Order: sequence, then structure tokens, then C-alpha cells
Amino acid sequence: MTRAIAAARAFAEAAGLAAGQADKLAVVVEECVANVVEHGGPQAGRLVALGLERAAGAVRIRLSDAGIAFDPREAADEGPNLERGGGAGLALIRAWTEIEDYRRSGGRNRLVLRLRS
Repeated sequence: MTRAIAAARAFAEAAGLAAGQADKLAVVVEECVANVVEHGGPQAGRLVALGLERAAGAVRIRLSDAGIAFDPREAADEGPNLERGGGAGLALIRAWTEIEDYRRSGGRNRLVLRLRS
């Protein structure tokens, strides 16, 4: 997860994102990867692939993982878990990004998000 956050921060700096956008990008990437690791059940050693791009003024986040199928457009938002903490990640992802695409292909989840301005 640390590598994904560092990659998001490096991308944000190279792309010249404003501080607020850079922070949102880092949080979204962290939440996405944390959700895969904590809830997706990927096999040990299976890669979570992260791609970041800026085109036509938009920042896109592409994630691919071999965890269980999970379409964030259809998942219930259960809100914060007051007993263990956490649980707000999906709400943050939905608030700060537009989910452009999700599909399950070749045993992998493939998700494309666009960071909102």
C-alpha cells in the first residue's frame, strides 16, 4: 500500500496537481488498495496494478486486482464501522471520483475512476 501512495504522490507532483487534488488522489488510491487487501481476498503474491494518467484535464485511476469480484457501483454503502474504525473508504471513493468503468475480465477486477475537480 505504501508503494501505491508514493506512486500517487509522485504522479501528482509530476502532473502539477494542486495540493488538495494531490491529497484526494492519494486518499483514493490508498482506500482502493486497502479495500482489495482487506476485503478482496487476493492470493498471496498476486499483483494489484495501478495506472495513473492525466489527459484533457482529467486524472484517471486504473486499478486491476485478482481479488473477488467487486463492482463499487453496486455495493451497499455501510458507512463507518464504529467498533473497529474505518468503513468510510467506499463513500470517499464515490464522493471524490466518478466511476467510469468496472468489469471482471480474465479473473481480474478492472476499475477506472476519474478524480473529480
